[in-house]
Amino acid sequence: MSLPVSELYPIYQQNPVICTDSRNCLPASLFFALKGETFDGNHFAAKALEAGCSYAIVDNPAVKSGNRYLLVDNVLQTLQQLATFHRQTLQIPVIAITGTNGKTTTKELLAALLSAKYNTLYTQGNLNNHIGVPLTLLRLRPEHEIAVIEMGANHIGEIRDLAQIAQPDYGIITNVGLAHLEGFGSLEGVIHAKGELYDYLRQTNGKIFIHKENPYLQSIAHGLEQITYGESKDTFVSGWMTDSHPFLCFEWETAGVSYSVDTNLVGDYNLCNALAAIAAGLYFDVPVSDINRTICNYIPTNNRSQWKKTLFNELIIDAYNANPGSMQAALANFASLVVGPKAVILGDMLELGEDSLQLHTELLEKISQYGFEKVLLCGEQFTAAAVVAISASCMYFPNIESLNRYISVNPLQGYHILLKGSHGMHLENIIDLL
Repeated sequence: MSLPVSELYPIYQQNPVICTDSRNCLPASLFFALKGETFDGNHFAAKALEAGCSYAIVDNPAVKSGNRYLLVDNVLQTLQQLATFHRQTLQIPVIAITGTNGKTTTKELLAALLSAKYNTLYTQGNLNNHIGVPLTLLRLRPEHEIAVIEMGANHIGEIRDLAQIAQPDYGIITNVGLAHLEGFGSLEGVIHAKGELYDYLRQTNGKIFIHKENPYLQSIAHGLEQITYGESKDTFVSGWMTDSHPFLCFEWETAGVSYSVDTNLVGDYNLCNALAAIAAGLYFDVPVSDINRTICNYIPTNNRSQWKKTLFNELIIDAYNANPGSMQAALANFASLVVGPKAVILGDMLELGEDSLQLHTELLEKISQYGFEKVLLCGEQFTAAAVVAISASCMYFPNIESLNRYISVNPLQGYHILLKGSHGMHLENIIDLL
């Protein structure tokens, strides 16, 4: 007989730490025997109990051999249902963040802002999917006063499901663009998928923080209470860039009073991310002085909008994610910097489906217009695109290993270098060579 969540919850309250890897179990924790493409957590339940877990939640009756095994119909669904049950017991504001680009930076900035005033729970790393979101929610404690939950998606219906799990009161969609086209199919599919957050909030009378000048977001925001940010003065928070060489500097204004902020973020495209965080922070009464201090002091360390000076070069590292929109924004920003010489190292943009070759080819044509001194392109898609859009100024490498060998023999010195690519290309593996 499957254990209902209502009976599992008191057990969780006594053992409020969740483990999903039998190699990293903690005393007085619950082991959830999740399944993956190449593993079945049920087979590791005994090991987890030996390592110190109090109970193992399993869905294979064959492994149950004692009262420390809790049998359920589906371990993943039980994890998600437990997270929702727990979230409902702690009635604190929950802000959900999604978007094609900038969601993690926005989440980090907003979490830092809110932490200046509140005990804030927020998504760690990239735990933003159907497993990461419930794991984050199950870290909620009675002392928390607000939560910021990042939601990622690569197919239609995923944000809908995550919203049902997290039940947010507020939402931010940073933007929409061409990404994960294998799952979404088109830009319209991306808009629909991200808009599932708005759909949930519309049904629950939630509120959204929204970039007022974004036509795609405005087209799906009907019927929602909006707290706006953007460039125009008739917003809750308005802002404009004052410098981006290399770090973003900007001014922002609310209620007719303006403030100046110098950041450690590389890229003018981060302005909207900062304004979104400011709008939400201000809405929740974080003092302006704390807002400005926090944004000034925030230093990215996750290969996103990160600047690094080495013995030989100066690097702009943005190698955690890539799609046509973010790639073009990064290239345009890099081209605008009054520095030199410039080298660009780009990795493939993954999960673009049948349009991948065309989108990589179009990007090659853009690159050739900027006149960078050196361009190194890594991946099967860029290599294939080279046949269509031949550029004598570019060098092509089918994989990170071949690029690594080239740079080891032909080191780059004296350059400003932009590294940008999808996380799956692992461009971070060559940073130590630069």
